[in-house]
Amino acid sequence: MSEVGVPSDPQVEAEPEIRARSAEPRPFWLSPLLPIGIASIFTGTMVLNDVTAEIRVLLVLAGIVGGYFGLDALCQRRWGASFDTSAWLSGFWLLLIGLSAITVAWLPLNESKLVKNTIGGTVRLRPDLFSEHPLGTNSQALDILGGVMWGARTSLIISLGAVAIGLLIGGIIGIAAGYFRGVLDSGVGILADSLLAFPPLILLVAMATVFTQNQWTMALELSLLGIPTYIRLARANTLTFAQREFVLAAKAMGSGDRRVIFRELMPNVALPMVSYAFLVTAVLIVAEASLSFLGVGIQPPEPTWGNMIEAGQENYKDHPHLVFVPGIVMFMTVFALNRVGDKARERWDPREAQI
Repeated sequence: MSEVGVPSDPQVEAEPEIRARSAEPRPFWLSPLLPIGIASIFTGTMVLNDVTAEIRVLLVLAGIVGGYFGLDALCQRRWGASFDTSAWLSGFWLLLIGLSAITVAWLPLNESKLVKNTIGGTVRLRPDLFSEHPLGTNSQALDILGGVMWGARTSLIISLGAVAIGLLIGGIIGIAAGYFRGVLDSGVGILADSLLAFPPLILLVAMATVFTQNQWTMALELSLLGIPTYIRLARANTLTFAQREFVLAAKAMGSGDRRVIFRELMPNVALPMVSYAFLVTAVLIVAEASLSFLGVGIQPPEPTWGNMIEAGQENYKDHPHLVFVPGIVMFMTVFALNRVGDKARERWDPREAQI
């Protein structure tokens, strides 16, 4: 109830009610959507082989959406309304992709790289989870499951390498610019704005025509997209922390600039930057796949998600799994990185914590 003589604010009075509604778990009647969704995915991928690709794709998508809401209802009933099912699923998916990328060289997978080893094999097999090729084969009889796992390794090496380079170089430049200010700050700002203003796809294609494309050269090329972002991010966080009491106290006690930067500023600036690394990694995975799709990235026989999608587009109508299997894996990985990145940013970024 508002005080006498003070007009009430309907938005303020409605906030407790909104929070109470948002704290309620999903209705339990949504729980049966989980088995229904699983059945829909199974039907769309393994049962309906004679219907059009559009119907099968719609069944799979409907099954994914319905299965998620059913699982979310069960999890919230078990662990409370605050349980974030999508974040936990995203973390599990990233763990699965990471383990696949690490162990793919030692797993007993079917041939997914060299066409000479698949002579006589069946081409364009449909996905069958209980067969020798669970995700089917492509137009050259190569195993799609193995290709997806090798593609995960390629994408993670390139994107994580690019993020590490961008984090190191951009972070150092941004912290220096935010701490010393003056001419250095102005020059760094112009440099970062110039890199951000240049069309990234044109820049990447131009470099791809000059350098031999492999995992490490692509990581260096893609790092140019992350460096200006990290410069601005490190500078903004340095400006925030440079006025905090612990930094002022260190200066008052006679600490030099080097000690203040490495002992006081860098550990605090690093956490927000690492939280954004998930989002930057997601962007770079899409960038690497785009270059491979255009034919200027990693070339076959090394499988990547981009060149697998490009190779399967000619037979998309009759064999949609050639495109949708690597496409869905890439989508889920990018979505999971963004979801986990949002959670990390809420926890580690002081600007988000104030909201």
